[in-house]
Amino acid sequence: MRLAYFDCPSGAAGDMILGALVDAGLAWEDLRADLERLALPGYALERREVMKGAFRATKVEVHVAEHAHGHDGGQVGPAPEQAHAHQHPQRTLPLIRELIAGSTLPDPVKVNAIRIFTRLAEAEGRVHGASPDTVQFHDVGAVDAIVDIVGACVGLHRLGIDAVHCSALPIGGGMVHGPHGRIAVPAPGTAELLKGFPVVDTGVQRELVTPTGAAILTTLAAAAGRMPPMTVSAVGYGAGTMELDTPNVIRLFVGESSARAPTTAPPGETETVVQVETTVDDMSPQLYDPLMERLFAAGALDVYLTPVIMKKSRPGVVLVALCPPALAPALARVLFEESTTIGVRWTVYQRARLPREMVTLPTSLGAVTFKVSRLDGQVITVTPEFDEIRRLARDKGLSVREALERARAEGRRLLG
Repeated sequence: MRLAYFDCPSGAAGDMILGALVDAGLAWEDLRADLERLALPGYALERREVMKGAFRATKVEVHVAEHAHGHDGGQVGPAPEQAHAHQHPQRTLPLIRELIAGSTLPDPVKVNAIRIFTRLAEAEGRVHGASPDTVQFHDVGAVDAIVDIVGACVGLHRLGIDAVHCSALPIGGGMVHGPHGRIAVPAPGTAELLKGFPVVDTGVQRELVTPTGAAILTTLAAAAGRMPPMTVSAVGYGAGTMELDTPNVIRLFVGESSARAPTTAPPGETETVVQVETTVDDMSPQLYDPLMERLFAAGALDVYLTPVIMKKSRPGVVLVALCPPALAPALARVLFEESTTIGVRWTVYQRARLPREMVTLPTSLGAVTFKVSRLDGQVITVTPEFDEIRRLARDKGLSVREALERARAEGRRLLG
């Protein structure tokens, strides 16, 4: 598995992430070509090598025309993510989603970019008491932020990254001027994005983590904290805009996981999942049902419990939840809120899954929904939805076992 680990001792911003990806091997020509697939005029992309303290790093800047209509004009200032909001149209999530989805970018890039902007909209919506679809992004919706977010997704895709990890993020401090006046650091939207994510206070009174940087890393990171075991093949440095006592850079490690990969690809579709788990020995059994409901509502793919014997011969339970990498922090937060645990661990796995679809078929019991999975185009499993079978069995005066067997047989026959 190919991993990316973002080490963020002095903060994180969209341009820093993009610079680190370029410095670690993302071809500049490929990045520019992919960004041209967006129908987004009015900007120019610049790359240059800079010194941060005694160390070199790559600085990527997005120069935006005054009205973002494709003509030459005023440039944004030295902090791209705090661009002049009045110079650019106020963008909402549906407009940004339409822009990205309508491009010819690879599907993984589009999916991740839309996920990042969706989290931004949700965070701003909670702060301002508005629906995510009606939130006006101000600076985070400006052209430079769209380029940073889509460019970061392009870079990870081009470098073949299977899972993203990052260090704890320094939250900074002090006050900054934003579209809504003078506000405390971290900005309210950034603070929402950092919920459930490890942060540290380094004592620096500056805005170290921007909304765009927080959104990219907290959305895409499968785990945060220490660097995972990996064989490093490339290291990249992305420069920020500030001059601090320590170099204002993000350091990116790219490499292969120490876990041994299979010599041949397994059948089915391969995807990355995260296993989030905890062990408890002091929780009422009545609390597991609402806990599992919240985990599924938060996006868990599966949840299960395993009884274990813990220290001092205490009976306990290992609770395991599987989820997409970006949802691991959210599931960890649910575990802290709904269980008695004080520690959560997670591991990144590759899994093979059969393509599946939900189809409704006519049977002697009535219309039944089936989950159908295929391998190399051939039907492997035909599984009727159990709640529907239980209802139909009651209506027909049959045992659930008989109704289940009949529906499965008829479904397989109908699907050949």
